[in-house]
Amino acid sequence: MPDAETLPGLSSQEAAARLASEGPNALASGEARTFGRIVLDVVREPMLALLLVAGAIYLALGDLHEALLLVAFACLSILITAVQETRTERAVAALRDLTSPRALVIRDGERIRIAGSEVVRGDVVVLQEGDRVPADGWIARSSALLVDESLLTGESVPVRKTATDIEPTAAECRPGGEDLPFAWSGSLVVRGTGLCIVTATGSKSAIGAIGNALATIETEAPRLRQETRRLVYLFAAIGIGVSALAVMLYGLLRGSWLEAALAGIALGMSMLPEEFPVVLTIFLAMGAMRMSRIKVLARRAAAIETLGSASVLCTDKTGTLTQNRMRIERLWLPDGRTVARDELAERGLEGEFHLLAELGILASAERPVDPMELAFHELGRELGDARGREDIRGRQRNGWTLRHHYPLDPALLAMSQVWGGAPDGEQIVATKGAPEAIAELCALAPEDRAAMKQAVDAMAEGGLRVLGVAEARWKATDLPESHRAFAFAFRGLVGLADPLRPSVPDAVRQCREAGIRVVMITGDYPQTARAIARHAGIDATEVLTGADMEPLGDEALAKRLASVGVCARIMPEQKLRLVEAFKAQGAIVAMTGDGVNDAPSLKAAHIGIAMGGRGTDVAREAASIVLLDDDFGSIVAGVRMGRRIYDNLRKAMAFIVAVHVPIAGVALLPLLTGLPLLLGPVHIAFIEMIIDPVCSLAFEAETDERDVMKRPPRSPDAALFSRSLIGWSLVQGLMVLAVTALWIVIAARGGAGDGTIRATAFFALVFGIAALILVNRRFSPSFAHAMRRPNPALALVLGAVAAILGAAQLVPAVTRLFQFGAVGPERLTMIATGAVAMLIVLERLKRAWGERLAG
Repeated sequence: MPDAETLPGLSSQEAAARLASEGPNALASGEARTFGRIVLDVVREPMLALLLVAGAIYLALGDLHEALLLVAFACLSILITAVQETRTERAVAALRDLTSPRALVIRDGERIRIAGSEVVRGDVVVLQEGDRVPADGWIARSSALLVDESLLTGESVPVRKTATDIEPTAAECRPGGEDLPFAWSGSLVVRGTGLCIVTATGSKSAIGAIGNALATIETEAPRLRQETRRLVYLFAAIGIGVSALAVMLYGLLRGSWLEAALAGIALGMSMLPEEFPVVLTIFLAMGAMRMSRIKVLARRAAAIETLGSASVLCTDKTGTLTQNRMRIERLWLPDGRTVARDELAERGLEGEFHLLAELGILASAERPVDPMELAFHELGRELGDARGREDIRGRQRNGWTLRHHYPLDPALLAMSQVWGGAPDGEQIVATKGAPEAIAELCALAPEDRAAMKQAVDAMAEGGLRVLGVAEARWKATDLPESHRAFAFAFRGLVGLADPLRPSVPDAVRQCREAGIRVVMITGDYPQTARAIARHAGIDATEVLTGADMEPLGDEALAKRLASVGVCARIMPEQKLRLVEAFKAQGAIVAMTGDGVNDAPSLKAAHIGIAMGGRGTDVAREAASIVLLDDDFGSIVAGVRMGRRIYDNLRKAMAFIVAVHVPIAGVALLPLLTGLPLLLGPVHIAFIEMIIDPVCSLAFEAETDERDVMKRPPRSPDAALFSRSLIGWSLVQGLMVLAVTALWIVIAARGGAGDGTIRATAFFALVFGIAALILVNRRFSPSFAHAMRRPNPALALVLGAVAAILGAAQLVPAVTRLFQFGAVGPERLTMIATGAVAMLIVLERLKRAWGERLAG
């Protein structure tokens, strides 16, 4: 590389002035919200406020246990939400840290090492192997410079850099292109050296633009939380209105305002839907815990449910569908013989195939960084000693040493390495590079070039990147200045690929069965993308490129996307546009990715899914779900979990509404019939102690419905609490109310005292609630199948119900607390028999609703 003096760089004074005027080479950090501020914002949520108010009501009534339980749920929800919000605030901070590595710059004609944040526009940065580029700039000097730009492009193969004497325009340079005289902040130098003139720092750089986009993208509030909030408002309004009316009527008709107040409080408690926010919090928290066991981290719990409703899955290719590493898949010899990687495991390497592989290793760095050279060394490790054959790296093992390296030349895309160690002094020259460059070095005849081109095209059709390999012999001591001087012999072609993850084809198939459309979005070439898509099972009939997108308006793009399965050569800002286009169509969009370039689209999607192992901090912080094992197949498990949660949530909601109908009806019955007050606050509180664990634990623990992954995704407009589900809940509730009222009337006409009538009403309600629990375990009418499904939480709840009933009759203190009279075994048997009959009738009626209950 030329001496530093040829580019003396800025003076210290100039650099200091620009740093003061233009600011440090870091993303501008906006005003960060403190943890306390986030907590205050969370507490303002109506659902949490309602939880706290409900706890205060129970506390005022003297029910400390229920009050503390509700307050604990509220505090847990506040803490979880606040922590998740705080972690989201770190996304831009993580990006800022990434863009501030140490940098070697030339100032005042000397090389000095400074903090990346101190790099300014106009600085001359020295680029060396292993360095992280600290800022955007054009390449003024280059010596075999190879740069990994995967953080910006998502592609694992490094690109060559050329030098130029004048600054190129922005339109001429895009990340990922070969032989461009420009380097971008955040990219990694994997080979060679160069001098870079900085043109943009901090937020003005390409990676800074991504950070700015992240800061402006708003994460959508989960639809489930919005809908639950509306339900809470509705039920709370109805409950308050009915309670106020009951107090007035009771007071005016009975003349006892104290009893009226007690009746109003009991009625309000019976209709207060505090279970809704509790259920939502518990279901999502438990879902997050269950998903963590399958290596899926839910950073925002509400995204689990949203994932279950995803209709479009936009997936990156490199590192998501593939393993983000190069692997040799095929060897081809000039005589037309070929061997695939799978065959090598059985056959090993023999003859000319062995020589081809060894030459590829000899033409690679001894300690490689380049993914393609790593692939050659991996092949040597795996197959070199197979079945006692000669080590594939035999010359290196036997003392051969590297004598000279001919770097990659933009005019000839090939590199050579000269090895010596033979007893007769002969040296071997191993060369690899672009097939056309190898053909030129070997001076291949036209017919041989045609055969090579046909083989290259066939490999490329299969999604392989192709390198040619050649060798030469040299006995003279002095080596020529250029490797063009050697008499090369063509030894064959090597096809490399970024292998597909083993779990991907099955995961894509399951997505298809679940009605989820999988779309690949990648920066790779269309031919490679199409081949990978075919292997993965993604529809690759039509491919949309970034260049095709440019002239399309939003409406035209939406129409085009209706039939596209693969989007190739896509730039970061185009990924974001694609996500927005799918969202505009009404789709629920899940987006996977692992690079900085994916962060804006991850945040903009309904569900952003980042890779936890290979993914960048920026991608993980922008996403709502992180795959800890980087396994695309885990997405399917997440979809299944999301659908299960939604199903169980709807079952719990149906149960909540159904159970509040008879409770409210029995609370109103004295007002309409002249009976004594049947249910006071203490009775309602005890019944709620049954309802709460059933909703939050028993229903949450229910396993999947049999067709959970065979249904299409639900419509974005589909209500959590549909009309059919409301109707089914009302039918259940009214039937329990009717049966309970029947037992109350029978007891009253039989001359039972107030305590016995009250006990009869309580027992009938509890037995009716038990029947509703069993009815709502499944949407399908298979009661026998539901009973065979294990649910330890449900068994505990039913055991607690039996204990409460026994205590209400056998423990004097509880009997006095409830103001109960004696209920004989005969009456209890009749009530239990009635509940069983009601269960059978409801199972029969469930068939009338059919598939509508399952959404």
